Amino acid sequence: MWLVGLTGSIGMGKSTTAQMFREEGVAVHDSDAAVHEIYRGPQSGLIGQAFPGSVAGGVVDRAKLAAMTLGRPEEIARLESIVHPLVQHMRRAFLEAERRRGAKIAVVDIPLLYETGAEKEVDKIVVVSAAPEVQRERVMARPGMTEEKFRAILARQLPDSEKRKRADFVVHTDRGMEAAREDVRAIVAALAEEED
Repeated sequence: MWLVGLTGSIGMGKSTTAQMFREEGVAVHDSDAAVHEIYRGPQSGLIGQAFPGSVAGGVVDRAKLAAMTLGRPEEIARLESIVHPLVQHMRRAFLEAERRRGAKIAVVDIPLLYETGAEKEVDKIVVVSAAPEVQRERVMARPGMTEEKFRAILARQLPDSEKRKRADFVVHTDRGMEAAREDVRAIVAALAEEED
C-alpha cells in the first residue's frame, strides 16, 4: 500500500485537495479533524490539566488555548507533546484498517509534515500550493484571523518553495478546481501504475 503524505502551508487548499482524493476513492486521514475530535473528546482533559482554563464542559476552547500559546514556542511545544502522540495513534489505527481493507493507496493529511519530521513515515509526498497573494487572501478571509496570527503561523511553517522542491507531486489550487482535480487524478493514476 502506498502511504502518501499530503501537506501544504495554511490557506493553500489542503482540505479541498483531500476531498478530491476521497472522490477518487482514496481514504484520507485528516490530522486537523483528529485534533478537533481530541478537543471534543475525553482527552480534552489532558489539555485542560496542562492549560488551566482552556477547557469548558469537556471541550477545548480554541480561542482561549490560542491566546495561551500564540507566539510562545515553549507553550506550543507543550501542547504538541500532548496532542501529537494522540493524533499519531489515530493515524496508525486508520492505516491498519486501510491495510486490512486491501487499499492500494492511503493518504495522511499532515499540516506540518516536514516541520515534524513526518516525511520519514510516508512513501510519497503531495504538496498543495498556491500563489502567495491567493494564500493571503484565503487566510485573511478566515474568521478571527489577524495579520499577527498569520505571520506567527507562517513563521512555524517551512516556506512553500522549499516544500514544493521536496515534494514528489504538487497540486496547484490557484488554477481552478478542475485543474487541481486533474492533478489529483494524475497522482492516483501514477501511483496505481507504479504499483503494477
